[in-house]
Amino acid sequence: MKSMMRRLFGLITLLLISSCVSDFLSGGGEGECNGIPEPNLLMSELVSLYEGTTVEITEDWVIEGYVISSDEAGNFFGSLHFQDHPSEPSYGLQLEIDLPKSYLWYPPGTRILVKLNGLYLGKRKGVLMLGGAFPSFGNLSVGRLPARMVPEHIIAACEEPVELQPVETGIAGLGEIPVNTLVHVQGVQLIEEENGEPFALPETDTARNLEDCNGDQLILQNSGYADFAATALPSGKGGITAVHTQDNNRSLLRIRNLEDIAMEGDRCLDGYVPGETESGDEQQDENEGTGDTNAILITELADPDNNPDARFLELYNAGDQAVSLEGWILRRYTNANTEAGAVTDLSGFTIQSGGFLLLSPDAVTFAAIYGINADLEVAANSAADSNGDDNMELVNAEGEIVDSFGRVGEDGSGTDHEFEDGRAVRLASVTRGSAVFNPGEWEIYNDTGAAGTINQPQQAPGDFSPGIR
Repeated sequence: MKSMMRRLFGLITLLLISSCVSDFLSGGGEGECNGIPEPNLLMSELVSLYEGTTVEITEDWVIEGYVISSDEAGNFFGSLHFQDHPSEPSYGLQLEIDLPKSYLWYPPGTRILVKLNGLYLGKRKGVLMLGGAFPSFGNLSVGRLPARMVPEHIIAACEEPVELQPVETGIAGLGEIPVNTLVHVQGVQLIEEENGEPFALPETDTARNLEDCNGDQLILQNSGYADFAATALPSGKGGITAVHTQDNNRSLLRIRNLEDIAMEGDRCLDGYVPGETESGDEQQDENEGTGDTNAILITELADPDNNPDARFLELYNAGDQAVSLEGWILRRYTNANTEAGAVTDLSGFTIQSGGFLLLSPDAVTFAAIYGINADLEVAANSAADSNGDDNMELVNAEGEIVDSFGRVGEDGSGTDHEFEDGRAVRLASVTRGSAVFNPGEWEIYNDTGAAGTINQPQQAPGDFSPGIR
């Protein structure tokens, strides 16, 4: 139903605004380019304007770039990505636009001129973007530019789209390549556990895990609304052409269509273990904590009744030594799904004894509401962005389930682990994780009171206690 409504909305929008943009695309109807502005600002100069807070652009500046994304197959929605050159780009940007089927007017390779006066420049999850203004609890961020305003600000040049040359790289070199640019990542394969799984679960963004033969890993992000969402992931090794995006300094790939993937080669040799040296000795970081891994707990899950943007997940170290989370992940199983719909990589973090790790899908809102900063801003629809009827697993570097919430395969609605519009908080007496969910270890608030839970919707910030136990 949601997919049908989106298509209907897109059709209506196209009919309403097609007359507004036809002049830009037709070149005036007589082969002449009318109303095409000249660029007077470099993308590098625009990027330098961002100093940590969202800024409104009031000058009559124009930048140019080349479109690299496409929403034709449904894997992109509400955004247009472009870079400063068709090959070897130095900068890329994301335009937030409320324009379905934008590929009809801005196909890949199209040179666009962006009139900046009246747009806002800001950053979300580490990605610099342009768009309209979106106020939230007194904070200003970048939101989608309304469809009627898109042709006023984004103008397609008259020449035919050019051929884009993606930047060649492997996983290890991706961090050196600018975000919002087109890349071709070589020598990758899906991890063995995901071979044959669909690209995405229905109606949700799904993270799939790529790896190379050295054990380096990378996320392939796919939309549950994409035309190819139900298609089985490829089982071989090869290359992927994709838009290089980011989630809090973690690189992600998002393909435009299935033609962006060519993975028919032989997989890495069986028996290699990511994280081992050629001699088989495990690599260790002497500076990381080596405490009791079973002392890491999920201690609070939040789905505030008054503000879903204030959701979060809290991890706590109940042991007496620091614990490194290198190689650890959090898995979210949406509703009754038995395959993880989202995986959050916790590598790079260490939780000190008695310390917390706070995960939020919206760090700006989290800080504004709770008065403290989240440690990690995570992807939408991840474990920290649950609407209260999903299941979570905390998994260590050895693949062992250290702690869990809910029961995988069971939709939480109406059960003893539903926290919709509420809160799930671990009892202070619990100091060890458990691979099997025990409702007796939790106080669970929601809007139903079913199965022994508490019928009392929770309001942010007063009913929640991130970073306190």
